Amino acid sequence: MCVKWIQMEVRTNSRTELIDITNRIFEEITGTGIQNGTCFLYTQHTTAGLTINENADPDVARDILTGLARLVPMTGDYRHAEGNSDAHIKASLMGFSLTVPVINGRLALGTWQGIYFCEFDGPRNRHVLLGITGG
Repeated sequence: MCVKWIQMEVRTNSRTELIDITNRIFEEITGTGIQNGTCFLYTQHTTAGLTINENADPDVARDILTGLARLVPMTGDYRHAEGNSDAHIKASLMGFSLTVPVINGRLALGTWQGIYFCEFDGPRNRHVLLGITGG
């Protein structure tokens, strides 16, 4: 099985934000010509993550960020010297990778699902690696 790897840049604008990257990933898959397979997503950052959640109502992304801020406040009894311990914890909670089936050339997401890049220590230029397998 051959994997085609693509590096996608994501520019973030705030310290914390969820950016819907679903359409960008779909465009990359379309460019490969793969109809049925698997899409692997991975971010190489320790203060950013990836998640799948509802993309129909933008308040969901806001609620996720608000909930995470309550669970892991920006300031606390942290020892990490860079002042971004909360970002490391939030990224670990969200996770750094996703796997999504590709069926008939499309991401096999549910009706209301989208793929989000989760920024917790921005703004920055970030990267997501896409691995696409199949035929």
